Parts: sequence; structure tokens; C-alpha cells
Amino acid sequence: MKAYLIDELSAPDLERIRGFLKENTIASSLEQVYWVRIPDDLLTPTQFEHRDCQPHVFAVEVGRTWLKLEFFVRSMKRIRCSCPGYCSASQRNFVINFADGLVKKLGIRT
Repeated sequence: MKAYLIDELSAPDLERIRGFLKENTIASSLEQVYWVRIPDDLLTPTQFEHRDCQPHVFAVEVGRTWLKLEFFVRSMKRIRCSCPGYCSASQRNFVINFADGLVKKLGIRT
């Protein structure tokens, strides 16, 4: 899996990250995984056409000392479809900007 990884994070920083994610993302059934919605204007043509598969999201996972943001766009409603796939360039930039914005907003040293 292709992903953006921020590691060597302290326990207090990870707690702030978890708090931010709980307030600003979609919770998953796994405590350490959160979903971030891809804005409609960044969806690929196929993803945009597949209204029944929306929302399209990427996963954020919080580990013991790291934060991982996946470069894979998933459907929240269907597993088997042609619309999930690796990020387009604009979606990848969105994932990276989300991570960088989170780090900056929370004042986390990396």
C-alpha cells in the first residue's frame, strides 16, 4: 500500500492528533483508523459518476509512534466497484496537505 508516513511522534502529540481526528473525520469500526472524505471537486470522473458509492475517502491510521495516511481512495458504501483506486495527483496532494495542515495546526514537531 502506498502511504504518507509521519513517524517518531510523541505520546502527547498522538493524543492531540487522535482528538483532532475524532472531531474532524469519520470514525471507523477500528479505534485507530479514521476516514477523511475526498472533496467532490477532486474525485476522478468515475468516482464522481458513482453517486451510490459516495462518499469516497482515504484512511488515516494512528499507531504507537506514527501516523499513516493511505494514498488509496475507497468507497464508504461498496467494496467491489471500479471507482476505488490509488489517488490521482490532485487527491495525493490533498492527502499530503491534510497531513501537513494537521501537523501545523496542532504544533507538532516532526
